[in-house]
Amino acid sequence: MREMRVLRLVVHAPSRQPVLLLGEVDGDRCVPVFLRGPQAEVIAFGVRTDAQPPLTQDMIVPIVEGLGRRIEGVEITELSSGTFSADVVFDGDTRVPARPSDALSLAIRDSLPIGMAEEILDEVGQPISALFPNGGDAPPEEQIEEFREFIDEVSPEDFKD
Repeated sequence: MREMRVLRLVVHAPSRQPVLLLGEVDGDRCVPVFLRGPQAEVIAFGVRTDAQPPLTQDMIVPIVEGLGRRIEGVEITELSSGTFSADVVFDGDTRVPARPSDALSLAIRDSLPIGMAEEILDEVGQPISALFPNGGDAPPEEQIEEFREFIDEVSPEDFKD
């Protein structure tokens, strides 16, 4: 399992679908994950703060902690027929399957670690440098423009095989 970080949240122009670009923390590969609209909105809010009104996803961690458990992170575990699978990972290695959009929105709101199966990165991972020729640390405007060029040419069907 590879630790991932959020690079960008963008909209795939042809389909108007939101896409979250995840990149390796210690590596150069990234993977676009197409999201459901409501979860993309939650992700766009970013990390939960006390200044924001709570969202539905913000109730999950306090409920789990109130039951004496802890969420340790989320993992994107599989890519099959163009569809990702994900687990929410609890203490004691208890796992609960979840839609990737839901798992990622939970992870981002509560700053939880995001993992991705190495097999997924080997199968569909793209070099960040190929998408962002000026590097991941280029000004956000440049990164977004470079990524838009890539994302305009990719579709969810590209991940079927």
